Amino acid sequence: MDVQTWTYLIVGFTFTLYIGIAIWSKAKSTKEFYVAGGNISPIANGMATAADWMSAASFISMAGLIAFSGYGGSVFLMGWTGGYVLLAFLVAPYLRKYGKFTVPEFIGERFYSKTARLVAVLCLIVVSVTYVIGQMKGVGVAFSRFLETDYNTGLFIGMGIVFFYAVLGGMKGITYTQIAQYVVLIFAYTVPAIFISLELTGNPIPQFGLLGNVSDGTPLLQKLDTVITELGFGQYTNSVMGSKLNMFAYTLSLMIGTAGLPHVIIRFFTVKKVSDARLSAGWALVFIAILYTTAPAVAAMARLKFTKTIQVDKVGEVSGNIEYEKRPEWFKNWEKTGLLKHEDKNGDGRIQYYNDADKSFASVASEYGWKGNEMTKVDKDIMVLANPEIAKLPGWVVALVVAGGLAAALSTAAGLLLAISSSISHDLLKGIFRPEISEKQELNASRIAMVGAILLAGYFGLNPPDFAAGTVAIAFGLAASSIFPVLMMGIFVKRMNREGAIAGMIAGLGVTLLYVFQHKGIMFIPGTSYMGGMEDNWFFGITPNAFGAVGAIVNFVVAFIVSKMAKDPPEEVQNLVEDIRLPQINEN
Repeated sequence: MDVQTWTYLIVGFTFTLYIGIAIWSKAKSTKEFYVAGGNISPIANGMATAADWMSAASFISMAGLIAFSGYGGSVFLMGWTGGYVLLAFLVAPYLRKYGKFTVPEFIGERFYSKTARLVAVLCLIVVSVTYVIGQMKGVGVAFSRFLETDYNTGLFIGMGIVFFYAVLGGMKGITYTQIAQYVVLIFAYTVPAIFISLELTGNPIPQFGLLGNVSDGTPLLQKLDTVITELGFGQYTNSVMGSKLNMFAYTLSLMIGTAGLPHVIIRFFTVKKVSDARLSAGWALVFIAILYTTAPAVAAMARLKFTKTIQVDKVGEVSGNIEYEKRPEWFKNWEKTGLLKHEDKNGDGRIQYYNDADKSFASVASEYGWKGNEMTKVDKDIMVLANPEIAKLPGWVVALVVAGGLAAALSTAAGLLLAISSSISHDLLKGIFRPEISEKQELNASRIAMVGAILLAGYFGLNPPDFAAGTVAIAFGLAASSIFPVLMMGIFVKRMNREGAIAGMIAGLGVTLLYVFQHKGIMFIPGTSYMGGMEDNWFFGITPNAFGAVGAIVNFVVAFIVSKMAKDPPEEVQNLVEDIRLPQINEN
């Protein structure tokens, strides 16, 4: 069977599985819709959390970004995994002990203010909408290539699937669907990695293959360094993303942003007791580590195979550039999507792929009449999906990767959409504007809000501003600057009052949004680019994607200054903070 037939079979099977689970686990109460009834086992919740956490950015985009950024791309590995440890130790157990449905609900009660709850809802929506854009981009990319649809059609199909199981099942349906999606995505990620590691290094374990030797006895990473430096690119193993300060800020932003993500935090409300929340976090970290330790190997091997299939010999020899008419089949397939583009700038019928920004390489290019890098577009998001094709793996492996990428994107999109709809129905409608509505009315409102959230996500997905991991990094920065500080102060600073919390959230989110808008375009307006940047005006060389760490500092500083100008919280609120932090001896 060809790749497309395999893709229809495997993707069709997984979608049928997700829909079947949604029908079986239909939510019948608000508790089931918001927190899956609160009785999910730690292992099951850990697996669902891992799927919720490992989005299209992790599955599709992260390895692609590392492939082209080299060592500098490790900020994603360090930031996202390190942040999960913060989430497990500093946030999840305490909020589970608090025992409510949503993050804004905790903030509203902890800071005894409907205004604080309203501001928290605003922060949550901004973060979640930004995050979900990346997931929709991943869905569109996967469908556009392998089901031979255009990007928009693929996006609509993905929206329809999420609509069915998220609106019908709520958190209960999403939880059990995410367990199935984790199995699909982790199998899809590791199987091709094993194949390619075996082919390149003879080692079936990708993590070891990354440190092993290729067929000529050269260490894989050394071989990769040689291949790309001969094309004028920087060494793969020495690259950094900007300055060292920027690397630090980027990592910190991703870490504390992770610990402030509402759609991940609410997963810990689905277990029976506080100890289960801690166990869930441990299991989730184990499940996450399987993919995250594999990603660097996938990235390096993908970059090596991609480069060698275009530049068959060493640079400096005209024979080193393959003829365009003889380009590989995978190249032709991805050109159809518009995510890979070639322009024959000098009319020689060959593909010149090199770093035309490297002035020291200009003499080589001039000698052979090269007029610039003819690979005018290589979308980073294609690398994981294209990798099996480049390696000429069996059709079923290629199809499996597609199913995995869709599982990753859909699982996180569902969690984000639930967080958005819950904040609208439970926090805004029930908590602030119409507290007298019945449970049935609230459940219906939740489903209507979910429909609205899906339509909003689809609208932004049709106009994606950046590659998936880049968009998600902005979302983490927004969470870092708005939600994480107020949670930390709410849990550990009993004298923090409502005035300080509200001012901190507004200041942190505001300064981060302002920085992003100024330097990367207006990210929510279709047709505007958010890729460029005005590097000369960057604050101490910190990129917009990394600015969340600065926004968090602004949040903390403003909150503490303002809190000193207002009264201390009521005594019962201070006692609540003490109670949240005390160990729970007898858990039911």
